[in-house]
Amino acid sequence: MLELYILLVFMIIGAIIAVEVKDLLSSVVAVGAVGLALSIAFLILKAPDVAITQLVVELLALIILIRATLKRDLPFSTSGRWFFNTFVTAAFIAVFLMAAVMSLGDLPPFGYPLMRVAGTYLREGLLKTGATNIVAAVILDFRAFDTLGEATVLFAAVIGVLTVVRRTGRKSEGQVIEED
Repeated sequence: MLELYILLVFMIIGAIIAVEVKDLLSSVVAVGAVGLALSIAFLILKAPDVAITQLVVELLALIILIRATLKRDLPFSTSGRWFFNTFVTAAFIAVFLMAAVMSLGDLPPFGYPLMRVAGTYLREGLLKTGATNIVAAVILDFRAFDTLGEATVLFAAVIGVLTVVRRTGRKSEGQVIEED
């Protein structure tokens, strides 16, 4: 439970930074950090499907928001930072691969299920729900809150993308707005 409180404090601080910072790109990165922390919170709460949905939507929205905030592409710096940039990139790739190897090493061998929940759904699904379609019974009865969470995440992402993609806001009658 302590992890959730730490993530909650991190998300609140990230949201405050996103609102208060003057640089728009820094604000977008802070919003991305809040979304990543929310995805981790979903993992801690044992909702991996909602966490994956949140992560995918967060990454796509972050890419769109970063692209929307940049007016033009940033030029490649050929100054003395090349070594530092290469080192940071290599370190990031090494940490990512190490985390992937550690995560994949904890998975059970192929063919041996990690949880036996699916068997319970198949044995008791018809008796407990009365639904003849076991897939609908699992999605709408057993996992209803996860499905609601996924739909909420996707709805929020669509609203966010529509807000960013919209070129012009409200204008007065007869007002001309110049496009980029």
